[in-house]
Amino acid sequence: MLDETEIHPLFAGAPSTTEFKKLRKRIVRQTREAIEQYGMIARPADGTRPKWLVCLSGGKDSYTLLAVLHELKWRGLLPVDLLACNLDQGQPGFPATVLPEFLARMGVPHRIEYQDTYSIVMDKIPAGRTFCALCSRLRRGNLYRVAREEGCSAIVLGHHRDDILETFFMNLFHGGRLATMPPKLVNEEGDLFVYRPLAHVAEIDCEKFAQAMQYPIIPCDLCGSQDGLQRQQVKQILDGWERNSPGRRQVMFRALMNARPSHLLDPKLFDFAGLTLAGLPKD
Repeated sequence: MLDETEIHPLFAGAPSTTEFKKLRKRIVRQTREAIEQYGMIARPADGTRPKWLVCLSGGKDSYTLLAVLHELKWRGLLPVDLLACNLDQGQPGFPATVLPEFLARMGVPHRIEYQDTYSIVMDKIPAGRTFCALCSRLRRGNLYRVAREEGCSAIVLGHHRDDILETFFMNLFHGGRLATMPPKLVNEEGDLFVYRPLAHVAEIDCEKFAQAMQYPIIPCDLCGSQDGLQRQQVKQILDGWERNSPGRRQVMFRALMNARPSHLLDPKLFDFAGLTLAGLPKD
């Protein structure tokens, strides 16, 4: 293990304040906990060293993910190979040189993939409708392909605690189901894992971290330009709850880790029909 004073280049120039050191340690600890809790370090069937495709959008969350994973690997706590990947989707005005220059400067192995999914989305989605579902589907398909080409066993996404909570409430309010983004899943083809190591990390911590490190943030203008998205509406509701009762988000997140099927209503998860009184035989 490396000395505590040593750092990965992604942390070079980090603020020396006590507040930032606590923030960094909290994010690293929470990420390591999620990796261990959900068994993300799975060795491929052929016995080779795991290789992860770390998906980098240029937003605060993916920069935080990239830095923390490399910090864990730097300190010998993450025995996997990491390949950063940005999918340039052909959005007009996208600063195409920012990420490759940053990754090269940081010494991070990477692949920049160009696929004009922007034109497909604009062609298929009627004016006034949201782009997120189709954009996400096209992006994920290309990332799966790149992962296979690079010999990766998993793609790694920067979704954090608040993304998971928002997705839960979107499904609750609009989908009529209790579901959210799991920290670990297997894709439909069964050949790749999908990991979310920031599952326990708060969005505000990602924001504070990326700003303090002065990473070159790239906004997503495609979906950011649309008002009234369901996710934004849910975020506003959660923000209101948090203002009125600080810590509410974390309480709700803990509830997702403490499900009781016998106290819900899904007969596929619990055998309500088979319940009997003490001393009475089942039918």
